[in-house]
Amino acid sequence: MTATVAAPEPREVARRVPIIRGYRFELAKLLTQWRVRVLIVACWLAPALFVAVISQQASLPVDTLFGRWMHATGWAGPLVLLGFSGSWALPLLTSLIAGDVFASEDRLGTWRHLLVAVRSPRRIFVSKALSSLTVILVLVIGLVVSSTISGLLVVGNRQLIGLDGHLLSPGNAAGTVFLAWLCALAPTLALAAIGLLGSVALGRSPMGLLLPAVVALAMQLVQQLPVPVAFRLALPGYAFISWNGLFTSPAQLGPLLIGVIVSLVWALVATGLAYFIFVRRDFTNPTHDGSGRLALTAGLLPLVVLLGVTTAAVAPVTGFGSGIDQGKVQRAVAVEFAHLYRLQTKQLNRADVTEQQLQSAAECTKGGDQVAAQGPGNDWRCVVSWHIPGVEAAGSAIYQLDINPLGRYVADGDGPKEVNGFFLVRTPSGDEPNPLWQFDGNIELLPVN
Repeated sequence: MTATVAAPEPREVARRVPIIRGYRFELAKLLTQWRVRVLIVACWLAPALFVAVISQQASLPVDTLFGRWMHATGWAGPLVLLGFSGSWALPLLTSLIAGDVFASEDRLGTWRHLLVAVRSPRRIFVSKALSSLTVILVLVIGLVVSSTISGLLVVGNRQLIGLDGHLLSPGNAAGTVFLAWLCALAPTLALAAIGLLGSVALGRSPMGLLLPAVVALAMQLVQQLPVPVAFRLALPGYAFISWNGLFTSPAQLGPLLIGVIVSLVWALVATGLAYFIFVRRDFTNPTHDGSGRLALTAGLLPLVVLLGVTTAAVAPVTGFGSGIDQGKVQRAVAVEFAHLYRLQTKQLNRADVTEQQLQSAAECTKGGDQVAAQGPGNDWRCVVSWHIPGVEAAGSAIYQLDINPLGRYVADGDGPKEVNGFFLVRTPSGDEPNPLWQFDGNIELLPVN
């Protein structure tokens, strides 16, 4: 009689949850939070209300780029909102979404349950990163769509005046506005990656939630200082500013491309650091709340090194000065004056002239010849001259310029009164804003031929 040994039953090997299922699960978790739902509703409704209210007011936000044109075209509204969002809204949104996506599990103590269900820290990281990115994109799209529709409905689909005075047709304005918002996604991704890094490295600490907003505020403060242009462009938030170059002719693409590339590099590096810290975390310890030493050595120090590397990389292209000199200022003012003079000519129903016929030129000084004519300041003074065909005497106008360290300037007319002395000009159809009275411009900080 022979004994038979029963073969052991094969064990079922627990399968890891696919990334797509983990992504849907994390996305559902985010969308069920009341805070996220409020943000989505606000981003899809508040910009429309903001643009509609501002466009109907008598006083416009002239201290903001394109704010003075919100009565003239609906395409100015989304640009004004873009300037505000780059400074405040987008850093705050990335803080609330990406800065909390990992820390929320620490507060709830659900890491062990999540690991048992998913069985892969790597897939958890990817799922959480993709879900937070999806929500941020939904919020950004809401800002764009809401402000654009409101501006077009309230003001109209009209021409937009660029930052050098040239006119953009409604079709060109639409494409350029959306391209500007698309470029702003690069620094938004960089801030979101910094938020992921803070959420992973700092755990429950509120600093992880606030990190993108704090970093964005620090970069804003640095951008207002007279730092070298190489250091300015090496900061990941510069693409929130360099989209201004899209609204000149020809477009100032150099600073924009550098800003976008630097932002994307920062996004990749910060995400990689967050992943490195996360997959090496000890999830068996329920009291673990981030390692301060690891956050310093694998989080902060690599980013400081990255800032030095990006500064050294762009320095040969940008130089180490302010990027603002007399020649650039004179060219920018002369070109913009010629474009806006033609616009005023059409308002007054005069014979049209071309920029070549006007032969406009500018002579600019800084501080009354007491200091070198370079760098930012509110003590720039320009005398613009031009020629009208058939008239022997040349015309001239005076402007006081306030140029900030970013290259943006505001030219304030200082006479003669027939050209730029009054806010309004009398036209055959009634009083209209005088385009030569006060105008915004942009100076490219990179060396130009």
